[in-house]
Amino acid sequence: MPNQSGLVSWRIKGEHSESCSCDFVCPCPTSGLSAPPTKGACTFAFVHRIDEGRYGDVDLKGLHFAIVGRTPGPMIEGNWTVGLVTDDRASEAQQQAIVGIASGQAGGPIAALAGLITNFADVESQSIRFEQDGLKRSAKVGSAINQAIEGVAGADQSQPVYLDKVGHPVSTRLALAKATRSHVHAFGVDWDDDSGRNNGHFATFTWSVTPAARNVRLTHCDTRWLMSCSAPASAFCTETSFRTA
Repeated sequence: MPNQSGLVSWRIKGEHSESCSCDFVCPCPTSGLSAPPTKGACTFAFVHRIDEGRYGDVDLKGLHFAIVGRTPGPMIEGNWTVGLVTDDRASEAQQQAIVGIASGQAGGPIAALAGLITNFADVESQSIRFEQDGLKRSAKVGSAINQAIEGVAGADQSQPVYLDKVGHPVSTRLALAKATRSHVHAFGVDWDDDSGRNNGHFATFTWSVTPAARNVRLTHCDTRWLMSCSAPASAFCTETSFRTA
């Protein structure tokens, strides 16, 4: 049930995979989203697998969701177009929960982007398949997304090189990867790239909101966004309690 702040207690943990149209390595996460995309504009596709998760009393384990977006210039300048795809296996209650989480309406890290999104295009329900094999990740989201990435191996060839403590809405720790296949056709966004030169990332993520009376606890803080984005400060706090108004 919602508390006085209007938020529901929820937590999800799982795996994230993404590709974007920037050349490897994308400058956005290491610049607080202020660097220009390498090709002027940026198209991105995030796909998530929920391994553990509840939204209030709703079990979300085993479901997926995807976020497609496009920014016309540096991300921090806004004017994003974003669309959301939910798992077609989700019940109505599960879909509503995922929409709340993935749109930021339920708080959490995606709420931090609210001030940057000009056009929330739509929500669609499609089949979503997420595959993981060593350093490789691939995802097929109905007719909307078909992407594959491969992690850049470090000194230990079984482990990727990581970007750590970066400003990214999904996780502050991202594995570096190159996309081997990127196809996005959804929400008015059309992008195809099989060059093997564009950027990718993967990560394990944990997001949560735990309201208690007038105190709220959220995940994934990035103080650089607090200074440059109009989203409420509550959206940025990593394992930090704060008081609502």
